[in-house]
Order: sequence, then C-alpha cells, then structure tokens
Amino acid sequence: MSHTTKQPSLLQALIPLIALIVMLASSVYLFGEDSSYGPNQIALLVAAGIAVIIGFRNGFSWSQIEEGITEGISVALGAMLIILAVGSLIGTWLLSGTVPTLIYFGLELLNPGLFYAASCIICGIVALSIGSSWTTAATIGVALMGVASGMGLEPAIAAGAIVSGAYFGDKMSPLSDTTNLAPAVAGTELFAHIRYMGYTAGPAFVISVIIFLILGLNADTNVSLQRLEQMQTQLHGTFNIGWEMLVPLAVLLYLAATRKPALPTVFFGALLGGVWALIFQPEMVTQIAGEEGWIASLKVVWLALSDGTTVSTGSANLDSLLSGGGMVSMLNTVWLILSAMTFGAIMEKIGLLERFIRGMLKASKSVGSLITGTIFTCFGANVLTADQYMAIVLPGRMFREEYERRNLDPRVLSRTLEDSGTITSALIPWNTCGAYMFSVLAVSPFEYGIFAFFNYLTPLIAIVFAYTGWTILYKKPEQKEATA
Repeated sequence: MSHTTKQPSLLQALIPLIALIVMLASSVYLFGEDSSYGPNQIALLVAAGIAVIIGFRNGFSWSQIEEGITEGISVALGAMLIILAVGSLIGTWLLSGTVPTLIYFGLELLNPGLFYAASCIICGIVALSIGSSWTTAATIGVALMGVASGMGLEPAIAAGAIVSGAYFGDKMSPLSDTTNLAPAVAGTELFAHIRYMGYTAGPAFVISVIIFLILGLNADTNVSLQRLEQMQTQLHGTFNIGWEMLVPLAVLLYLAATRKPALPTVFFGALLGGVWALIFQPEMVTQIAGEEGWIASLKVVWLALSDGTTVSTGSANLDSLLSGGGMVSMLNTVWLILSAMTFGAIMEKIGLLERFIRGMLKASKSVGSLITGTIFTCFGANVLTADQYMAIVLPGRMFREEYERRNLDPRVLSRTLEDSGTITSALIPWNTCGAYMFSVLAVSPFEYGIFAFFNYLTPLIAIVFAYTGWTILYKKPEQKEATA
C-alpha cells in the first residue's frame, strides 16, 4: 500500500450514522409507508457518500473503498437471487391455486369463541404461504378487524393477534425477504436458518396463542361470520380448491427438509407452480390470457414468473390478496438491500463500524451479553433508522466478526438478527413497519404493541437462551477451517 490510513475518531464514526438517522426520520415523516420505495435508498446512498468523504480524509483511496463496496454487496448476492426467485414463486403459486387453497383452509380454523387465537393462527398460515406480513395484514388482517368490530371485540387485541401471526409466518417463511436477508448477512444457509429459528419463534408463538385463547374465552360466540364465509365462497368460485393444490408446497418443504440449496429449490417450486396452474386452473389461466390455446396459457405463466398474477374475483379486498408476485415485485427490495449493503460496507471498510462498536464489545464479556447486546442494537436500529432492513444489515455487519472470533455458528447471529431486527419493527410507530400496520389496521402500535405478544416474547426468549446457553451452537472443526 503506497499510503497509510488512520483510525477514525468516535465523532467521525457517529457523523454518517447521525446523518442517516436524520435523513431516514425525515423520509418517514415526509413519505410515510412509501419511504422504503425510494426515499430511504437515497438517504442510505447520501449517508454512504458522507462516509466516503471521511474515508478520503483518513487516507483511503477510492479503489480501496470500491473494493469494500464490492465485497459487501457480494455477501448479499445469493439472498438477492433467492428473493427474485421468491417473487416468481409467489406469482405462480397465486395462479396455481396453492396460496388460495392455503387461505381457504386457514379460514376454516376461525371460530367465534376462539377469535383472537384463530386470527393469530390464520395470519400465521397466510404469511407463511406468501412470505409477507404486510400483505397479510392489509388483506386477511383488514377482514379480521372488520369481524372483530362486528363482534364488539377489543380492536387492540385483535390487531395484536394479527401482527403476532403475520410476523411469525413472515419470519418462518422461505418466501420472506428478511428471512433471506438475515442468513446472507450472517453467512449461513436459508433453510438451516429457518430450522434454527424454530427454537425461539416456536415457543413464543405457542405462548402467544395460549394467551390469545385465554383473552378470547369471554368473546361473543353468537355473531355470524358471513363476511369470511363469503370470502371462502369467492375463493371456491374463482379457483379449483383442493388438497392437490398443496403439492408444490409439499415438494418445497421436502426439498428444504432434505437440505437442498435454497435458490434452485425455490425456483423449482416456482416452475412447479406454473405447471400446476396449467393443469388445475385452466379456466383462470384462459380468463387472464383472454383467449384459449397453449401458447396463450404459457404466456400467462411466463408473465406470472416475471410480472406476477392479477386475479379478478369481484372483491377488491380478495383481489388485493391474490394479485402480485413476480420478480418485478422484488426489485425494490433488491434496491434497498443494495443501498443498505453499500452503506454498511463503506462504514466497515474505513473502520467506522469497528470504532462505533469497540466500546460495546468491551462490555460484552460473555456470549450471553454479546447476543443481548446484538438484540438491543437491532432494536435501537429499528428505533433510530426506522427500517427493519437497516436493523438487520447494520448490526449484522457490525457483529459478524465478533461472533466468528468467539467461534459461534453463524446461525446464532442470523437468528438473533431476526429475533430482534425483523419483529420489533412493527412495535415502533415511526418505523416503516409500524406506520404501515397503523395505516391498514387503524390501530396505533402504541395500542396493539401491548398485545403483539410474539413480537416481544421472541427476543426475551432469545435472551434467556443466550444466558443459559441452550440452543447456542458453536462451529465444528471443518467450519473453523472454512472460515480461517
């Protein structure tokens, strides 16, 4: 190296972070739930530019910084490819009747006397099947809020049940962007990450459902569920509903259980969904195509893979639930990830992240305190940066080296990022997730947050496990050699 670089000061480390916080807060204030569709990306890139200037001041060349950006983005390339494949899978599974069948059977779980618990379970099933807590809340969640209102039930509890179920399903779904992002940042494999999350998410979800069962014991059981029955009728009238429609899901789960690579598994699931649409939903495919014939039908499936599916059932709410997907639908998420990884990579390359967390790591003497510190950092990132992607990427890049140094399996970091970064976002009113949930459920996070049991039980359970050492994994000898 022809020139020397110097270590940054704490002030220099704080300047880009403070600038980012101010810009992201302004973005949420000005654009609300739309802030993640462009404004946040610009804020990240401007903050990255500020970090570059500090890097120049400390002796770094552009080629060094650019090398850091390339290395940082490469960490998430696998996740971004999977996310694009997930978009295709959603598009064909909507068209094939796989997702509509899951929703149809999920609605059958609803019983007026068990409304809160059933709502949580239903939203969990739907979010698991489509990989989106936002879509679940905006569709099934809105319908359930209407039913709760008609029953005279407490809207804050109903919203808490919806959010709990939606985030459990989102967190455990291989179709979710955050579920793909966390293992990419931590350096582990998608399905291994999902299986490992079960240790914290499983108990938290079961406890949440039990609490909702208790809260719902005095619910009015004499109110008609005509609205949801109508939704089932519309689903049955639009799609061929049956257990055979779940074969693509069963195949995906089998491939995941046998530990096949995530990208080919997901894309194969997408292609199988397209085949299933041609076999079992010919009327739907022909209706969308506007004409009969294999060429026209093939074009519909092709577009479902790229642009998604648009369904017309006669119900605007149901149309919103059953329309979407395609690789195009994931491009904004890829843009956001690229911007966040660029910012994090520059901060890491020029030493700003290391300077920022040096004091925190000194205080983390044990594995328990390290994991707890990560959880609180992720929550703080959700509060300060107002975006769950930032709450995964930044702490992930900040703590990854320390987890490796302490010989922890990368799944420990990926699970910790999700246990805190993903699910606490909905508890913060000014976070994009909290603002979105308020906009669709018409209940403030300040109100439903008390009843979103899953969203705060999960990090609490993770902290307990961290200090007891239960489920905490360490690298095997071959893993040590691979990362050496």
